[in-house]
Order: sequence, then structure tokens, then C-alpha cells
Amino acid sequence: MQGFSLHFNFVYDILKVGNYGKKWEVGDNMFIGEYNHNMDDRGRLSIPSNFKEELGEKIVIAKGLESCLYVYKLSEWDKLVEKISNLSFTKKSNREFSRMFLSGAYVNDIDIKGRVNIDKKLIDYAKLSKECTVIGSGNRIEIWDKESWNNYYNEHEQILEDISEELDL
Repeated sequence: MQGFSLHFNFVYDILKVGNYGKKWEVGDNMFIGEYNHNMDDRGRLSIPSNFKEELGEKIVIAKGLESCLYVYKLSEWDKLVEKISNLSFTKKSNREFSRMFLSGAYVNDIDIKGRVNIDKKLIDYAKLSKECTVIGSGNRIEIWDKESWNNYYNEHEQILEDISEELDL
């Protein structure tokens, strides 16, 4: 239950500072959906076609939480780095988070076929196999090993219902 409490507080903090009243449009810094794609032997993975235009030609791929990868368009990455940079450097946990999160990020190009070449260190971190699941997660995309995503989703499906009870959306 402690994990749920931490997760709930995190989601609540995000929502309470959101842009209430702003109408979200698909493609307006919002990525949604779940897509299965195969990664080739060179570490290239196709980005879902409805994500490509919003992302632009250059993206940042970073080590995410729960052993997945986070993918940001450059403008969203810049906002995130600014927030991290504004954390107090005198607090040890802030320094540690900044080091670990930013050192695991790489700028990548999306090729003309809509593929991204994922660095071997990131493939190993996320334990990606040939079969990957790409999910939209609001202002970012997440890349998961297909089996890991299915296990995570099945284990955490109930959390959505529990959190929605508390948020009263």
C-alpha cells in the first residue's frame, strides 16, 4: 500500500498544478495509446506514425522509472531540465537524481522511415527484446519490453481505479 500512496501523491501533485480549463488536443504535447513494434538487430524501433509529427526530427531518450525508457520532444525535455536545474543543489537527493537521470539521456534523430536508433546502454537498462510496446504517457512516450509492459499493466491495473476514486475526476 505504500507504493500506492507514493504513486497517488505523485499523480495528485501533477494534477494540482495542471492547466485546468485548457482544452487538450491530441497532438498538443499529448501522447496517448499503446502500440506494439519490433526492434531490429541494430536497435532501431519504429515510432508510431501519429507520434512522429508531434515529436519532430530530434528527440531525447532517457532511462525512465520502472525499467522503461522515456522519450521527449526537445521542447518538453528543455522544460524538464529547467525544473531539475532549479532544484536546490545543496540537497543530496536533488544532486543524485539530477546526475542519474540526466546522465542516462541521449539526443536521437528520427530517420526518414520513422525509426529511432536506441543506444545499447538504454536497451540493456530497459531489458528490451525484439518485441516492444510504445505507450503514450501525456507529454512523453514510454518504450517497454512487451512482456515487461504486460506484466506491469496486469499488476497495476487496479491502481487506476483506486486513484480515480481519490481524484474525483
